[in-house]
Amino acid sequence: MEGSQERGLGTRSDGAGSGLGHRSPSLFLQLPSNQTLRFRGNKAEAWGAALEGAGELPEDPLDQVPPAVVAEEEEDRQPLREMPLCLEDKRRLRLLEEQAASRLSGWQLWRAGKRRTLRQLRSQASTVMSHAMMWKSTLRHIEGHFGTGIQAYFSFLRFLVLMNFVASLLVVGFVVAPNAAFEALHLNWTSRTSNTSVNVSCLRYDPTSHGLTSYFSYIMDLLSGKGFMELTYLFYGYYPNSAVDFASFSYNVPLAYLLTAFFYLLFCLIWIVHRSVYCLKHSLVSEDVSLGSYSNKVFAGWDFGLMQPSAVQLKHKSICYELRMDLEEEALRRHLAERTTKQRAVLYILRGLLNVLVLGLLGAGFFCIYLATEYSQWLLGSVNSPIKGQTILELLAAYLPSIVITVANLLLPMIFGVIVQLEKYPLSFEIKITLLRNVFLRLASLVVLLISLWSQITCDGDPQHSDCKDCGYSHLFLCWETSVGQEMYKLLIFDLLIMLLVMLFVEFPRKMLVTYLPSRPLLKLWGEQEFVVPANVLDLVYGQTLCWTGALFCPLLPVLNTLKYIVVFYLKKLTLYANCRPAERTFRASSSNFFFLLVLLLGLTISCVPALYSMFVLSPSKACGPFRGEPTMWNTISNAISELPPTTQEFLGFVGSLAFAVPLFLLLSILMFYLVALAGTYSSMVKGLKGQLQLEGQDKLFLVKQISELSQ
Repeated sequence: MEGSQERGLGTRSDGAGSGLGHRSPSLFLQLPSNQTLRFRGNKAEAWGAALEGAGELPEDPLDQVPPAVVAEEEEDRQPLREMPLCLEDKRRLRLLEEQAASRLSGWQLWRAGKRRTLRQLRSQASTVMSHAMMWKSTLRHIEGHFGTGIQAYFSFLRFLVLMNFVASLLVVGFVVAPNAAFEALHLNWTSRTSNTSVNVSCLRYDPTSHGLTSYFSYIMDLLSGKGFMELTYLFYGYYPNSAVDFASFSYNVPLAYLLTAFFYLLFCLIWIVHRSVYCLKHSLVSEDVSLGSYSNKVFAGWDFGLMQPSAVQLKHKSICYELRMDLEEEALRRHLAERTTKQRAVLYILRGLLNVLVLGLLGAGFFCIYLATEYSQWLLGSVNSPIKGQTILELLAAYLPSIVITVANLLLPMIFGVIVQLEKYPLSFEIKITLLRNVFLRLASLVVLLISLWSQITCDGDPQHSDCKDCGYSHLFLCWETSVGQEMYKLLIFDLLIMLLVMLFVEFPRKMLVTYLPSRPLLKLWGEQEFVVPANVLDLVYGQTLCWTGALFCPLLPVLNTLKYIVVFYLKKLTLYANCRPAERTFRASSSNFFFLLVLLLGLTISCVPALYSMFVLSPSKACGPFRGEPTMWNTISNAISELPPTTQEFLGFVGSLAFAVPLFLLLSILMFYLVALAGTYSSMVKGLKGQLQLEGQDKLFLVKQISELSQ
């Protein structure tokens, strides 16, 4: 074995051009990576076999590589124009490809041509998609001037715009547009159920305004979602409980409504999980310190295809931000390593006390939201309400939960920002812990609002209560789905208004005062504001969670959310360039991208709970909506299955039975264990490859040392 290795590794030339000579085999035997040849796979063995017994390298470059290796690498090699090689090497590889292709069979030629065509099509499609990407130049400009952390926020916002836009096409295409077309064409509507056995008091739902209506009332209805807004396709209550028969075509409106809402949530889940996996891979690679972050940025980070001076400057600034980030993280790691045991103990005790304070503040905020929701619904639904007939006060009462939630979401994050500075976390973890606390605040406040509405709609879950005995739900909410949709609609509108007001009356005046009165001590201490990424990401997650929660009760909410996020993008871009300065402390965007999606996935999980509970458990309103007269919304699926052919019914019944679920569960468990074992194998391979990379680095040091000794 030692002799074969000596022959295989001792035949490399150290000349250039035609001046080829022999290199001593003992030099290669001394390399630290020499003993790892047998671990490099079949291709390394083929190379070793090709080099074995060769006295010196041939003059013809086509004979340097064995044909078996060329044929094997031809299938999965990247395009030649994408390789980091000079033109001379690319010409030599092109000749090598032509030589290898002449020795392939017809079947191998056809396979290689097919793969080459598919690779070209993918390359062209990716080029078209990159040119059609929204706000590409804006994101590049933001990355150059403010770093990848701020750019990660705007990339996340663009992702939400695209996801909501595709979801809007789904909702409009299968729910809104068909109903509008059927109503405009005056087609035959067939009612699915009757309400003959329902108590008459449960059918007294009439949102139509009677008598003269002022222009001011229309504005109030537009902001609150009541009045004429309830008679539009925006809310659940306007959709009919009917099917449309047109020739041999039948369109079941309740079935389309329910399946669209279900697949809307499923589509968002799949897209978020897919993007999370991609961002997680990128995060694991970019944050691995064993891959030589500094050398990658210094020697391989530049894009030599940049032509415009502005693009060159932006890329230069981006690399500077990355290097600054690495240096800050290294300095922080050294500082943490220098702490004594006493300092660590004091810091942990301080963090524990501050977390108790955070929990107390969160509990107080949730209690205020619950009280505000209860009081608001009492003012609006009580017969003896003191604000009856007073439009302005009724509007304020309707927005009281939104106002309390917004005040809590404005004040508590400021307090959390002061607290997290005392805890002395690294900046990346500081952003994550701040985001987690604020997410818990916002999403939990939304949960408190939903629980309060549920307790009033279902009479605290007691169907025998006097208010719920006749209808199965409170008679104060004759169309409770529309009431829930109105709450989500008001929160969405109020969130956008607050964002606009803060920018106009807080951020712009602060910028002007700091710019034109810089000598004032208080203003100098206040300083120019920074673009706070956690708070802005939280606004996006909160708004998207509102959209998911209200999509079942307000079908056009994804459309409104798409328009809202487009407006938010330009507003945030304006305030970033006009009011903000680059952050003094940078953070890594790779881990933040994945963490943003993880928080978004948490919001989707929370929003699915009320939607699924409404589908399977709660009784639909008997006076409005596409499911009136049904015991549950999901009963529409059962009725649709009962109309299918018997064979299809038996198949679907088998799919929903334990005879299918138990083997499927076992199969998925086996697949999960296989994937876990495969992941462990890949992890071991990665560790081995990292060890080989370290050996390659030692080889370079050894060769440099040998060269320096020989040159003396």
